[in-house]
Amino acid sequence: MIAIVDYGMGNLRSVTNAFARLGASIVVTREKRVIEEARAIVLPGVGAFGKCMENLRGFDLLDVLREQTSKGKPYLGICLGLQMLFESSEEAPGVEGLGLVKGCVKRFKNDVKVPHMGWNQVEQCAAPQIFKGISQGEYFYFVHSFYAAPAEDVIASRTDYGSPFASSIERGNIFACQFHPEKSQKVGLRLLQNFVNLCA
Repeated sequence: MIAIVDYGMGNLRSVTNAFARLGASIVVTREKRVIEEARAIVLPGVGAFGKCMENLRGFDLLDVLREQTSKGKPYLGICLGLQMLFESSEEAPGVEGLGLVKGCVKRFKNDVKVPHMGWNQVEQCAAPQIFKGISQGEYFYFVHSFYAAPAEDVIASRTDYGSPFASSIERGNIFACQFHPEKSQKVGLRLLQNFVNLCA
């Protein structure tokens, strides 16, 4: 069973529909016990970094997410679910992220249109497990104004928007993408299927 975390700000319908199309066993929850018992965690996110962290804290989910992920439970972060893995974000100065990955989240510079919205190419680094069977340079769907700047070697793919940025990360049991696989048609479903397979 995969726990899709409901903290009041995720794009739950499209994410759950995508996993349902794959026949995955899923539950949408904000219950700590359910997250502890699940085989894997999915943290989607739409909105502002500070408000997302506030909601996770309000539902008393910060500790269970940190503990279960640190213990090796597979984690998939989508959009803000990637950004919240980091220590901080320029979007919300003074607000701590989950701190599971070293680095911060930065705003795109003024020389590009913000938000970065629409289809863009994803260039894989090395051979990340989450991209198994996905060709180099495939297009995924993005909607975001901030991007992750890791301070450790976790980048699974880069995308160019003014300059290259980390469009996904992978480290051990942690997988996260800035793009929306649930909105990226067949190639996005393949990435989600890869995650389901890694959880098996």
